[in-house]
Amino acid sequence: MNRTLVLATGNDHKRRELAGILAGFEILVPGDLGVSFEFEETGTTYLENALGKGIALYRQLAGSVGVHTVIADDSGLSVVALDGAPGIHSARYGSTAEGLLLSAAEKNGLVLSRMSGTGDRRASFVCCMVLVAGPSRFGAVQETWDGEIAESPSSASGGFGYDPIFRLPELGLTVADLSEEEKNRLSHRARAARRILRLLKEESAD
Repeated sequence: MNRTLVLATGNDHKRRELAGILAGFEILVPGDLGVSFEFEETGTTYLENALGKGIALYRQLAGSVGVHTVIADDSGLSVVALDGAPGIHSARYGSTAEGLLLSAAEKNGLVLSRMSGTGDRRASFVCCMVLVAGPSRFGAVQETWDGEIAESPSSASGGFGYDPIFRLPELGLTVADLSEEEKNRLSHRARAARRILRLLKEESAD
């Protein structure tokens, strides 16, 4: 198998996170190949969005710059007291009717405001990750990372997205307080990526 993987994202945080886990593979994003990639996530599950995104990029690359193995994911924050929200809408949570997205800090503030006075703070990060190796060949995994919603955001500068308000009770820290190495060992995306790595190794051995 080609040792180059293309991520169906322009998020450099995700690229760095996966590069630390998928050792031995070159991790690219579409822009590295001169490709502009957009995908509207209209699925009702993480799997629908991740698989749709992965197949769309695979086909786009095959039709322009050649065949590449693609990795795509859809991830989000699921809060028990909010009936699973933001869920698959995590990236667009609280967006205006005109489609304007809130900043990460604004989304975190919205979650905290909707959790005001709530005793049940349980939450999970969810990541569905797919490996697309051919027009009809793919593997999919889904992992979670359990924690709770903090009472207030961490002032630490680490992490991104909802990390400042996602607290790990066993550590007494939010994800934003973790080092990059700790996050790469514990996170939902890291767990999914390690399972994808096993698929890659099996593919290479065939």
